[in-house]
Amino acid sequence: MDKRFSNKSAWVTGSSRGIGRVVAAHLASLGARVAIHGTSPTSTRAFGEADSLQAVADEIAQEHGADVLPVHGDLTDEALVDGMVDQIRARFGQIDILVNCAGGDIGAQGTMGENAGKPIHNDAVHVALADIHAVLDRNLLTCILVCRAVAPEMMARKAGRIINIGSIAGLGGRTNGAIYAAAKAGMHTYARCLAHQLRPYNVPVNVIAPGGIVTPRFLASRPIANEQMISEGTLERYGTSQEIADAVAFLASDAASYISGQVLRVDGGGQLWPA
Repeated sequence: MDKRFSNKSAWVTGSSRGIGRVVAAHLASLGARVAIHGTSPTSTRAFGEADSLQAVADEIAQEHGADVLPVHGDLTDEALVDGMVDQIRARFGQIDILVNCAGGDIGAQGTMGENAGKPIHNDAVHVALADIHAVLDRNLLTCILVCRAVAPEMMARKAGRIINIGSIAGLGGRTNGAIYAAAKAGMHTYARCLAHQLRPYNVPVNVIAPGGIVTPRFLASRPIANEQMISEGTLERYGTSQEIADAVAFLASDAASYISGQVLRVDGGGQLWPA
């Protein structure tokens, strides 16, 4: 069995549901000790994926025989971020792999609002100020605060991996989802800046930019092209969370030891211009 991450510890933010949950489970299947994260102990309930964060941890632990720690808190609060990092270090000793998956085009109304929480006016001009703050904070500020809390220990050891989950939305202009696109573009650039700073410390930093990936929230937040709801035979389809998890595992592995500062689109070739 492939246990490439035996004796490694990973923290996957935004892993109570959706892509993050699958990423966390996949890293656990490859031998990692995993800290999963949600904003609250019951953020798993937003789209019916589980009753609680603890239930997700128990399921991953049982399925993969892994050590799984649930932590929860608002990643825009620096003190709470530091507290969660302390919890993880107390349990696992250190964080070897950081995956920043928390985010989403979710405005001030939260995930239970209209269109699964997307800003009501979601363009570059008419979007509400509260939604601007919510989307920027959820996607960019969270990434920065978590990286600031975790990177120093990796620098001290001269070892570690940081992988941010961006979006193809951050690689081009668009009217719908303009602030989300701007936030993800900011995340991409922050990752490149961090990658440059961490070169002397042997810590690669990369971004995965998914295209349309089928999750319960994805299905609840937009019109769905039914012809793309297939799993094989063509790349003109939606992707799966497992395909993102496989890319994360590659970038976290020794096979990617000399790859840093890159944005890897996992979108079936939907975007074909230079990143």
